[in-house]
Amino acid sequence: MRSGYMKHSVVEEMKEEDRSMEKMEEMKEFTHFDAQGNAYMVDVSGKDITSRMAIATGEIKVTEEVFAAILGKKIKKGDVLTVAQVAGIMGAKRTSELIPMCHILNLTNAKVWFELHPETTSITAFCQVKTEGKTGVEMEALTGVNVALLTIYDMCKAIDKRMVLRDIHLVEKNGGKSGDFYFDER
Repeated sequence: MRSGYMKHSVVEEMKEEDRSMEKMEEMKEFTHFDAQGNAYMVDVSGKDITSRMAIATGEIKVTEEVFAAILGKKIKKGDVLTVAQVAGIMGAKRTSELIPMCHILNLTNAKVWFELHPETTSITAFCQVKTEGKTGVEMEALTGVNVALLTIYDMCKAIDKRMVLRDIHLVEKNGGKSGDFYFDER
């Protein structure tokens, strides 16, 4: 009985070792982990400074009542889209404080704008961020969109809390070693 247990134990150890090796191989694909699986901030000191730009988008679905209040500037907290625009820019600027492995970037431009869709009572937010640097600005653009949408939610939640944030994604990225990216639905 003991030899059967030992045999089973050895097999289990081998399987565990195989899983560990697979995990190590997977970790090599991620740039924020060393060979032991420890998290770290990527060293970009050897990279060239290049122009980088990213655009992200996302949508908030609101009720007719909320949509009308935003359009009519009837929200007690203020002009929702102007406040959300400023909040999105501030969010983009503070990304490295929110996402642990993001580098602190000197942004050269950040802007947020909206498209209003009365037929679906939804608002699409866009955030474009630029820098001259050694690493990209995708996370800054995505953070800017999220903060803008969350600000709309916060300012309108007294009217209705059933708002839905959705379809947040990177639209475009230019510059850097990995080259350009353009979102296409598959």
